[in-house]
Amino acid sequence: MERKASEIGMNRTGIKTSPVHSKEAIEGAEKRGPSSLGDASAIWRVRQEFSREVDNLGSVPPPTPKGMVKTAVDMLKGGRATVFVDKLGQRLGFERTGVRLYESALSKLDVFGTWEGGPSREQLEKIRLDELSHFALVKRTMEKLGADPTALTPAADLQANISEGVPKMLADPRVNLLQSLECLLTAELVDNASWELLIELARELGHSNIAEEFQRALDVEQEHLALVRSWIATGTMLEARVGEEAAGAPA
Repeated sequence: MERKASEIGMNRTGIKTSPVHSKEAIEGAEKRGPSSLGDASAIWRVRQEFSREVDNLGSVPPPTPKGMVKTAVDMLKGGRATVFVDKLGQRLGFERTGVRLYESALSKLDVFGTWEGGPSREQLEKIRLDELSHFALVKRTMEKLGADPTALTPAADLQANISEGVPKMLADPRVNLLQSLECLLTAELVDNASWELLIELARELGHSNIAEEFQRALDVEQEHLALVRSWIATGTMLEARVGEEAAGAPA
């Protein structure tokens, strides 16, 4: 099913579409003037007041009776161990979402097909399974540390809200496979940076075995990032071939 992302069509969002009406709109805005006097300082003050009044963005739950005693004690004292658990919760939620993202990409592949140098079903399915295995890895790690993997930590809540646009766009029926890869690129960039931070935290806390396991996960995520980048590059270049029928160009 052919649907190129950059086709020329009746795009009416720009002001140049209707010079007559745009002139009238500009003149009307100039006559009316601003809706309020002053600058943005009023809304700044309101935001500051809200920030002073509300509580934190959730909290890290206390350690469970089971798990590593040293970690449990460190968590109760606060500090880096609590930060580590918070970031583990963040990674857990993100990897779970990653599975859903690649499931969405597979559905786009079924509808739009791929292109020369683009993703295959086998490649997308492998990445989906990698994300699932990384979710399981983080879950096991949290349980070993006496943390509750079912809890929504502050960092997990923050990340879910920051990245909610990615699954939204992948689910949009107007978005084709090449555009879906742009969404996946955003997710993979965040994923790689987050694994790097987790590895650093694990080493700081003396969890060398965890750091090694996470490093292997990062190695795989770096492969994902390289693949997504290459798929976007080949798909975009094929679509940009002007004046010729690009065989296998992305739909």
